[in-house]
Amino acid sequence: MFDNVIIGQYVPRKSIVHKIDPRAKLLAIFLFMIFLFISRHPVILSLAVLLTGTTFILAKIPFRYYIKGMRFIAILIFFTFILHLFMTREGTILVDWPWLTIYSGGLIEGSLIALRLFLLVMMASLLTLTTTPIDLTDGMELLMKPLKKIRVPTHELALMMSISLRFIPTILAETSKIIKAQMARGANFSEGSLWKRMKSLIPILIPLFVQSFKRAEDLATAMEARGYGGGEGRTKFRVLSWKSIDSIGVGIFVIFAMLTIVFQIID
Repeated sequence: MFDNVIIGQYVPRKSIVHKIDPRAKLLAIFLFMIFLFISRHPVILSLAVLLTGTTFILAKIPFRYYIKGMRFIAILIFFTFILHLFMTREGTILVDWPWLTIYSGGLIEGSLIALRLFLLVMMASLLTLTTTPIDLTDGMELLMKPLKKIRVPTHELALMMSISLRFIPTILAETSKIIKAQMARGANFSEGSLWKRMKSLIPILIPLFVQSFKRAEDLATAMEARGYGGGEGRTKFRVLSWKSIDSIGVGIFVIFAMLTIVFQIID
């Protein structure tokens, strides 16, 4: 299950999306994330689907690879849909059984939340799939540059976020390796009561935490040995430059945000 998680991985391709400045991608996803959850209008949701699908096609990420990596996320989205389907009690009754009642409001709300989460996860995944960790760090640091005036360590914050994204696949791979090692020793994670299954996770979590702390300590030692002292006075090997294609990309999402506000006022 953990072998195919794609969040935090980078896939090199010669595409328009790969060439866009990371600052433009971050601004676009920020706008998309905010205004996607503001409106419930079908036109806005259709535009969001169109934007996501177009971005995916332009990124040239293999569809089979992407779907394979979305399996774990799909389980969480489906669980969210089922939760809203059973818990929301608004609208007309669609199913009325002695042990189950489903309302039209639950179906609509569950579908809406599931669609929003899917689109959001897809766009966020495209960010890491089309942007190298170094470019992502530089983009976040430049976007947060105004916060330096209030003494916020923007370089360190950007570095921490980038390292966190970078090590997601590493930690998941380590988890999968530990699970397989425990199963080879006779551990069973799929049988027994809920309490027994929870207790069986302890042999997984303990070595995972130990390995994570050891990896963090090794990384800190390596950075210190190479003379890392923060962002003050550091230069860039590759300087980011804002191009016309970046303005066009952000402009498309600004139009999406403006349309969301217009339809929100009309409703």
